[in-house]
Amino acid sequence: MYIGSVKLENDVVLGPMAGVTDLPFRKICMNFDCGLMVTEMVSAKALHYDDEKTKRILELDEDEISSVQIFGSEPNIMGEAAYKTNSLKNVILDINMGCPAPKIVKNGEGSALMKNPHLVGQIVRAVVRESIKPVTVKIRKGWDENSVNAVEIGKIAEAEGASAITVHGRTRDQFYAGKADYSIIKAVKESVKIPVIGNGDIFAIEDAVRMLKETGCDGIMIARGAQGNPWLLRQVSNYIKTGNILDKPSINEVVDVALKHFENLIDIKGEHIAILEMRKHGAWYVKGRKGSSKFKEKINKSKSINEVKDIFKEIIYEYE
Repeated sequence: MYIGSVKLENDVVLGPMAGVTDLPFRKICMNFDCGLMVTEMVSAKALHYDDEKTKRILELDEDEISSVQIFGSEPNIMGEAAYKTNSLKNVILDINMGCPAPKIVKNGEGSALMKNPHLVGQIVRAVVRESIKPVTVKIRKGWDENSVNAVEIGKIAEAEGASAITVHGRTRDQFYAGKADYSIIKAVKESVKIPVIGNGDIFAIEDAVRMLKETGCDGIMIARGAQGNPWLLRQVSNYIKTGNILDKPSINEVVDVALKHFENLIDIKGEHIAILEMRKHGAWYVKGRKGSSKFKEKINKSKSINEVKDIFKEIIYEYE
């Protein structure tokens, strides 16, 4: 898939997730045939004020193929943010118009922008004008079922110079409840000439197969489905290339990757933060396995590097 002048190695995209798709996790996903990885959301206003915490979010690995995602509601500030990211190693710049979080939409940002198509056009135009990299836009089905306008927003984004669109098949009102509507992804795909990336409810290879068949989308974005399961990225990539479905990883493979993820966290964020953040990631790595609640409880109480490692060794013993 080409996004503007950028050719991706495959059509699988790791979706942006606050507190999840940080550098330690992206370093893991780099090894699982992910064609493009998207950073956590970055506030355009924070970039405007040179916020130090925001700069840390923008730290990229030298070898990663990444997209930086920015959010905001003021065209001039968004344009300035685009200009400030020109010096980074990311290959693509993404505009968030899909985040449903109350603290985002109350400021007229994220998915709230879909209520104002005129403003959408102004923002995309400003960002495209200032960015030296291809610009993409991530949207939802609409604000609610009474204002489904993904097709309209998609056409506006294309007309203002966007190089691709990602469509999440839910309205903002749904948040992540109910099922993603794949028909709206198909409708957007049929209404524009630029690539359309489908997003929503990809938790297993079968979900990706269904999305490809039902929407005709050019690429697939996997977000929550990759939490504790980066193997899904490789499974989908391999299926798109060969039509074959790879086996699920063994428990030894899962633990090896989980511990590597933990090491990445320690290297980049330090021991204290690594232990705290591994509590959620550790729970995701064992989710769905018999007795996982017991391990989740132990991980949540862990206080040292060796404790975390011992818990994962115990997991291998339990499931071998």
